[in-house]
Amino acid sequence: MREFIYFSQKARTSGNWGKENDLMKAGRMDIVCNVIIQGLFLSNKLREDVRLHLIFNGAPNPPMHLEFDSSELNRGTISKKDIGGLIKRMLYKCKEGVKTEVFPGCFIEKKSFQKLLKEFGDEGKKICILDSKGESIREVDLNNCVFVIGDHEGLPLKEVKRFDKINIGPETYFASQVFVIVNNELDLREDFKN
Repeated sequence: MREFIYFSQKARTSGNWGKENDLMKAGRMDIVCNVIIQGLFLSNKLREDVRLHLIFNGAPNPPMHLEFDSSELNRGTISKKDIGGLIKRMLYKCKEGVKTEVFPGCFIEKKSFQKLLKEFGDEGKKICILDSKGESIREVDLNNCVFVIGDHEGLPLKEVKRFDKINIGPETYFASQVFVIVNNELDLREDFKN
């Protein structure tokens, strides 16, 4: 199972996004929707091998950890509006101290970025931070990696400075594009094994 973490410093931690339901004004939830689409879906199907972890650190009730397991998700529509509605419903269902499965393959709980990284480390996973100063993705062993991507404001530096850095190329990409590039690299490596 491929594991990804997306950290958003400003994504709302409540389903109340105001009267307008504006994804952009809800802590750039529009970017979060793009991340979900690009991380979990292909052109004509849902990936079956991705677990996507979202950490929301915005107001009013941070942190929130949303988890999507593509092997259990219902195959439905993938518009930003539909995904935005799914996220809102998930945020309304969060209960203190409990990991709640809101829909098949869609979980929510109060959990910090630090705690999630520690849990992966305790499982023996290699934490790989996507960073322009990192080693080329083409030169790195990607087995057992958890790929960590930050929003446009970046990642909490004190939390990630001790982990390996991976670079996906010479250009700066949107966060959602990074998911496509990493998934493509993993697809190619799997194809060459077969």
